Amino acid sequence: MSAYLFRRIWQMIPTLLGVILLVFCIFHLFGADPSAILAGKFPNKEKVEAIRQQLGLADPWWVQLCIFLKQVVTFDYGRSWSTNEVVTTLLAHRAPVTLTIMLQVWIFDAIIAVSLAMWVSYRRGSLTDRTVVAICTAAMSISLLLYVVIGQYVFGRVLGWFPVSGWAPGDLWTNLTRFAPLPVLLIMLVSIAPSLRLYRSFIVEETNQDYVRTARAKGAGENRVMLVHVLRNAMVPIVTNVGMQLPGLLVGSFLIEKVFSIPGLGSEIVAAVANNDFPVIKAITVYTAMLTMLANLLVDLLYKRLDPRVELK
Repeated sequence: MSAYLFRRIWQMIPTLLGVILLVFCIFHLFGADPSAILAGKFPNKEKVEAIRQQLGLADPWWVQLCIFLKQVVTFDYGRSWSTNEVVTTLLAHRAPVTLTIMLQVWIFDAIIAVSLAMWVSYRRGSLTDRTVVAICTAAMSISLLLYVVIGQYVFGRVLGWFPVSGWAPGDLWTNLTRFAPLPVLLIMLVSIAPSLRLYRSFIVEETNQDYVRTARAKGAGENRVMLVHVLRNAMVPIVTNVGMQLPGLLVGSFLIEKVFSIPGLGSEIVAAVANNDFPVIKAITVYTAMLTMLANLLVDLLYKRLDPRVELK
């Protein structure tokens, strides 16, 4: 196990270097000049040049790349070019806001989708199964924007259960009970449908395996067959899908945060891209890449826990 972990962590280094180089090249080859953006609507040459010197954009490209590598190693990305805030402090304030929304979606989506998938798989081929599949297909065909418009009108304006926008900085209980429920509900209406269809296919595929027929022939109850035998083997691809959703927590939902005026990472990323705020963009990109690689490693380790036949090589 230790040797496997060492090899996997060692393999993350070239992947991370590739991400760093790609972000650096995209910004310098295709991005607009941030000094011209920060200079205002009527910039002059002297002001633009002074901003370039201040931001370090006048340095050779290889010097800027070395500075970028140093920032990644030290986790110090300097200050935001548009707000002059320390990037790590800025992200530390924004991340809990996004997690308040997206962590609930991630947990509830996994629990509800797996539970419903087990329920409809037990009734596969029945009217209930076909109805649930049809509802999932219809739900996947509807844009999140439509859910947002209808949800804000019905739950916010007509029923008055939740506010249509807003956030209470530093008040977790108010956010969880007042501002977060409506965004969480709307995202789950979109996310559960594809997860449910995918997990149902995994479970149905396992129910057709020989070991299931053998367990039933030995007199095992249907609940034991589905929960102990089928679900445990189906959890391998399910865990893969759930683990791949984990990096999305760092980014959050751009549309939800903008529509509901939630000051999370999604809103910050949109603002950073609009202002060509390279320190914020590269910090979020690197952290997302790291989280993705760690999620992959965690999923691989869970494989061994779920199925002892899996060998870590």
